[in-house]
Parts: sequence; C-alpha cells; structure tokens
Amino acid sequence: MDYKERYRIWTEKLPAGDPLRAELLAIAGNENEIRERFGKELTFGTAGLRGKTGAGTNRMNRLTVGRAAQGLSDYISERGDEAKRKGVIIAHDPRHFSEEFSRLAAEVFAANGIRAYVFDGMRPTPELAFLIRRLGTVSGVNITASHNPKEYNGFKAYWEDGCQVSSGVADGIMAKIEAADYFEGVRALDFENAKARGLITVLGAECDKAYLDEIASLAVRGDDSLDLAMPIVYTPLNGAGAKPFAAMMERRGFANWKMVPEQAAPDPDFSTVGYPNPEDPKAFALAEKLGKTFGAELIMATDPDADRFAAEILKEDGSYLPLNGNQTGYLLVKYILEGRKEAGTLPENGAMVKSVVTSTLSTRIAASYGVKMFEALTGFKNICGRIPELEEKGLTYLFGYEESVGYAASPNIRDKDGISAGMLLAEAAAYYRKKGKTLERVLEEIYEDYGAFAEGQRSVVLEGLEGAARIERMMESLRKEPPAAAAGIRVERIVDYSDGHRDIPPSNVLRYFLADGSWFAVRPSGTEPKIKLYFYSCGADRREALLKNEKTAEAVTARLMSVE
Repeated sequence: MDYKERYRIWTEKLPAGDPLRAELLAIAGNENEIRERFGKELTFGTAGLRGKTGAGTNRMNRLTVGRAAQGLSDYISERGDEAKRKGVIIAHDPRHFSEEFSRLAAEVFAANGIRAYVFDGMRPTPELAFLIRRLGTVSGVNITASHNPKEYNGFKAYWEDGCQVSSGVADGIMAKIEAADYFEGVRALDFENAKARGLITVLGAECDKAYLDEIASLAVRGDDSLDLAMPIVYTPLNGAGAKPFAAMMERRGFANWKMVPEQAAPDPDFSTVGYPNPEDPKAFALAEKLGKTFGAELIMATDPDADRFAAEILKEDGSYLPLNGNQTGYLLVKYILEGRKEAGTLPENGAMVKSVVTSTLSTRIAASYGVKMFEALTGFKNICGRIPELEEKGLTYLFGYEESVGYAASPNIRDKDGISAGMLLAEAAAYYRKKGKTLERVLEEIYEDYGAFAEGQRSVVLEGLEGAARIERMMESLRKEPPAAAAGIRVERIVDYSDGHRDIPPSNVLRYFLADGSWFAVRPSGTEPKIKLYFYSCGADRREALLKNEKTAEAVTARLMSVE
C-alpha cells in the first residue's frame, strides 16, 4: 500500500471533528508532507517507537500507540495466562499526550486480559526499569521521548529482565503490531471500568520508596567522609526527575542545594530550555545563572525522563566547566573503585561495561584496580543486557556507562539512571572537597595518571526520508572506500560491526584505530535522524590531544559531507 492510499484510508475512517482528521485535511494537496507522514510506519525497534506527534503512520498518535499496545498485548498473550497475570507497568514523562497515551496503553492491555500497573503521575524511566523485576511483571512501557525536542514522543518497551526489549523480542512484537489494523484491530477497555475489575492497578508511594532504597544502597562512603555543606544546583529540565532527585538529596544528607525554580514544574513545551538534553551545555543556562548567585560548586541536570545525567563544575576563574559524558564516567569509575578499595569491598572479580563508542581511558582506570572493562553496543539494552552474562561467569557488576551521559550503577536498575548518577557524583564532589580537592583537579589527575586523552563528538542531522537515505549512502561510502588516514595519522585497523565482532552482535558501526593510539567511530543514531561521530585522541598533554582531536574531527566530517 503506498502513502497516498494510507492517507486516503485515514481521512475516510477518522470521524468528523476528530483533531487527527482535521490535521490531515489541512495538508491535502501537500505531496511532500503526505509522503513524510505516510511514506512509512514507525518502526518498533529495541527502544520501541519514537517519532514526532501528529497524524499519520509515521507519527506518534493515539492510533499508532494503540496499535503498538495491541501488538505487545498479542505477543504477551501468546506466552500464556501466567504472562498475562504478571502484567505490564506503564509510566510516562511530561510531554504532550504522554499521560493520554499511557492511559490508552493501560486500556488496551486491560481489554486483552493483561494486568496493567500505572502511576498517579510521571515517573523516571529508571524507576520503571527497577520495578519490572521487583514486581515480577512480564513487560514495561514508558511513554517518553527522553531528551528529544518537544515535538517528539515515544513508546519505550521493556521485558521481564528489566532491560529494554532485545532485538529478538522487538522483532516478535513488531510482527504482531504489523498484523493489527489501526482502526479495527485494537481493543480497549474504559480506564475506570478496568480499575474496578482489578485489571488496572495504581502504584503507590511504596514503589517510589523501594526505588530510592536501591539508590541509597549504592553509597560509596559514609557521611563523615563527606562535606555535605557543599553548595549544589540541580535542574530536572521540567521533567520527571524533580521529586525523586529532591528526595534522594534529602535522604543522602545534602542540605545546601537548590533546584532551578523555572525548571522544577512539568512543561511539555520545555519553554525555558528548548532542547531538553543535558548533554548540550546550553541546557544549563538557567542553572548556571542560579549557580553563580548561589555559589554552587557543582551543577547537575537530568533530562525529561530522568535517565540521562550531566554536570558542570566550578572552575577557579568562577566559570563553569561542562563535563562531557566520558569525563563524568572517568570521575565515577575512579570514585567507585577507589572508595570500594579503601573500604575493602572491591571484589576480586569486578566487572564494568562501556559502549564501543565510549573512551578507552576508563578501561585503563578499571584495570589499575584489577577490574575488567567489557564492551557492548550503544544503548543500555546492550550495556545492562550483559549483567546476567557477567553474573553467570561469576563476575560482579560494578558500573556501566556510555559517553552520551548515561550511567548505570546498580545491577537491579537495568537502564541508565540520572538519579543514582547524581547521588554518586555529588558524593564524589563532597568527598574530594573535604580532602581539599575540586573535581576539576581530580580530572586533571586522571589525565596525568592514565594518559592525556581528548574526547569529542559530532552529529550530522539529516531529517526525513531523504535524510535517512543519505545517511545510508555515507555509511556505504565509508565501507567501499575506507579512509587510509585521518588528519595525517595512518589508520592501522578498522573494525566493522556489521557482521558482529568477537562477543559483540552485528550493528551498523565502524571503528577506526590510528597508529598513534587515537581512534574514532561512526554510526547512524537508532532513535534520531542523525549520523554520529566519536573522536578520541591521545597526546603528550591534554592541549596536544585536543588539537589532534579537532583536526581528526574536521577531516572525518568533511569526508562524510562530501557524500551527496
């Protein structure tokens, strides 16, 4: 069926007065817009569905969400009555339609005889991931688009292991979704009726407490080792992190901290920040303003569903230094291992996990403490997905992270968690402050002890169907004519993950190792319309490494952009 036929069916079957129908009638005759909305269907991948909200098969709306929930219901139903009794937990963030989509999903699960657990308001993604295993549900869904712009929403799916669904499960669910008709194939039971029948349960404060208890158990050092009076600023960027982060800070004993007031309440338009990604230093504008007034030495932020976490630290000149995801990772790896070694709780068989596009400097840090760093494909489905395998080998999982500001410190919270990352970095800063050190100085010491590395990332955004096609051509060009050098440094080895590599499954990732120990990687994003580039250069000192990294980035980016 082509996009014109899909458009015709939707405009005919949507009832008069329906906002979705009005939206479609408004684009009548706009061939490009119709093709963009109906030229394909949202793909259910390992992160579920994600796309712009609006009418169309390539948009997030009540029809695409209802169909996704029906497909997941059919997949669960095939696993028998026990799976249906275990049920599904559903959470949501503050975005447009998030609450409505979460209620709709619960109604669809209930109509299919599957028990649904919902919350009385928005909750962080990591809390959902934690509760799946604690409550023993078969699946979980969070209605969120994480850090994407306000136009986006998503249907993020988890399985009974507490991780985002694996590729095999995702493929099975997708087959069921494709078999369901948008209009006649979705069953739904009225929300209040389903509650009265015991098919929908609203989770209470005990679940929030259990999640915070798990985070508290990750503390590395006791209060007497910390300067808990250190001034701190935090922003939830108008997302789900506000309440749990505040509860965590109070419980951990931090009394001298402030939350950015303009960004404390939910705002689906993210009007104070625009792009609610803490990885982007521009998201810290209001936090920096408050920090300078308050004298904050550490500024922390989480994204709208509170799984991503980033920080800035006060420099001697009074400005703030944004930490990239690798640098925060270095600090946390060092602090956790150093603290556990001093406390005598560092296991002999410790293991950590990082993504294949994350700096190898953390591998050196881990090795110095006798801990092995494993690699995984990007995404915490893959990073936390290694936890069962490590445990089967008799290894003790200590930490996992990736450069895109995601950190997982608990084997029981199998996704990135901005709340626990915030606790650990605040604890680290308070510990070193009591020792007379700043986090900036600790970071300098890491480079001095383990090697002067520079970390960098670039993204080329190419939206729409033509953008996706150009990204494919870029990757094809790199494979057909691989670069022999970058910024004058010879490429010594290339790893193409398209057929898998060692214990890493297949993925569209290319990694280039240079003769001087530097390396870079290229991969299309799995959730956004962009191709991502990662650069890691080493030098005699940090300045030399940064200059080398910039030259490599310029050369590789120019090569990519030459592909039409």
